[in-house]
Amino acid sequence: MPLSKEVKKHTYADYLTYPADERWEIIDGIPHMQSVPTWQHQVVSVQLASQFNDYLKGKPCRVFTAPFDVCIPEYDESDEEISNIIAQPDIVVVCDESKLRKTGYFGVPSLIVEIASLSTARNDKLFKFNKYEKTGVKEYWIVEPDTKLVSVFILQNNNRYGRPELFTETDNVKVSIFPDLVIELSTVFDFE
Repeated sequence: MPLSKEVKKHTYADYLTYPADERWEIIDGIPHMQSVPTWQHQVVSVQLASQFNDYLKGKPCRVFTAPFDVCIPEYDESDEEISNIIAQPDIVVVCDESKLRKTGYFGVPSLIVEIASLSTARNDKLFKFNKYEKTGVKEYWIVEPDTKLVSVFILQNNNRYGRPELFTETDNVKVSIFPDLVIELSTVFDFE
């Protein structure tokens, strides 16, 4: 009988031991090193975060940008140290400040934006998509700077993301969790 080669599942406790000058995420206990974002990525991030931040001033929700840890419990985890989903989304909107602690947010954010690149697209569109859906993130955006395309996924009553709404750089996006917020994509994708 062959010996099983069990793969170690990394947790938040392990994550805290990683070098501080490196960006890591852990999805299903598997660590993923993050690459340095492009300047286009940074333009998109700053412009989106600015629009969210301007809207949220004086409201109970807050916007955060990477690097910012989001530890999402897949089950009812009372011990934060055992969480095996630690993401660093590009933009996060949280509406429960009681879950802000240590290096970020311990819970399910209301909205997450991932800005995809060649090195992150697979994780953003597959692994993170499935985890964000399963754990109940109400609204998930995947922004693609190369094609100037935004896919917006809204959590439906059946706890699944519906068909994505697709937007280009000439569109405005009405944010479902904030019905009076409209994001202008022309300023988000203001680069050649």
